[in-house]
Amino acid sequence: MPTEFISATFPNESTDVHPLPGAPLDPEYLQRYARTLDDYNFNYTLVPYDSSYFDPWTVGATIAAHTKKLKIIIALRPNTLYPTVAAKALTTLDQLSKGRAVVHFIAGGSDVEQAREGDFLTKEERYERLEEYVKILRRAWNSPDAFDWDGKFYQFKDFRLPVRPFNGHTIPVSVGGSSKDAYRIGGSLADIFGLWGEPLKETKEQIEAIYAEAEKAGRTDRPRIWVTFRPIIAETEELAWKKAHRTLEALEANKTAGLSRRPVRDATGAGPQNVGSQRLLDIASRGDVQDRALWYPTVTVTGARGASTALVGSPQTIVESILDYVDLGAELISIRGYDNLNDAIDYGRYILPGVRAELNKRQSGNAEGE
Repeated sequence: MPTEFISATFPNESTDVHPLPGAPLDPEYLQRYARTLDDYNFNYTLVPYDSSYFDPWTVGATIAAHTKKLKIIIALRPNTLYPTVAAKALTTLDQLSKGRAVVHFIAGGSDVEQAREGDFLTKEERYERLEEYVKILRRAWNSPDAFDWDGKFYQFKDFRLPVRPFNGHTIPVSVGGSSKDAYRIGGSLADIFGLWGEPLKETKEQIEAIYAEAEKAGRTDRPRIWVTFRPIIAETEELAWKKAHRTLEALEANKTAGLSRRPVRDATGAGPQNVGSQRLLDIASRGDVQDRALWYPTVTVTGARGASTALVGSPQTIVESILDYVDLGAELISIRGYDNLNDAIDYGRYILPGVRAELNKRQSGNAEGE
């Protein structure tokens, strides 16, 4: 399949660099941002989830109503919605959007964050629950016939789903993470597997681990790999690095002022529990720049809260860096910046066309050589 691009959804003008604490949802901004992604040929937008953030289902439906091509990835924590309800909600969104719904599962990487919404399972149990959840969705989407379920976490009788996915029997399922449990469940069950931006060597190792789990599960296909970056671009290399350091200074100032989104810590004050953040912080300790342009001070200053590795450089450098990951097997590239709307426009003007042009050139060259 062709390389596709993902952005993230932003419901107002608040950014990491210029945060607006307590900013309400801005319908006009949300619509403008979504239409910008659609106009610049992004393929997907991720509607994120947080215990104290806006409801992703309502936001996702709004995006669907104001776009024509953009696929909506709903981030979903299994503890927040019973699987039969999620099956209906996703197929309803899929029908309303004419086949543009995708679901991205978050098992839950922090005991503190999970407890905020009444979830007290261990991390291992959360992954077990996620596995059961995905299997229920698959069963509901594969057939409109009624079925019973008697699992460890969910039990019900005679459930049927006459509301069918728009394009056939299923809706794409994405799983993310960097733990062995994530690799096992995503490798065996997911259509898409999401990774945060790590150096090429570490990314290759993760992809191989995911593929190994897919093979172990007896799959004849593999999950499509999704890798996320926060590009900082400017016309020249020098200007891009100056912009990167201005961005870092703003993040540091916001942290000092208590305006940044702080990493969730446990009762002892320890750092992040999730393996993905731990890996990013470990890599950051080895040096600021990895490979061509992968920059890690943004990881350190944010405590690896979410996707936080930057790619820094001119558009050509960013294009070449992304192609390095495409060559490893990444089929979906998620890019979002620090000036949300303006960065999305810059990516749409310079990065997406540049990557696609190079891939088309390669394909034409291969065709001529056959």
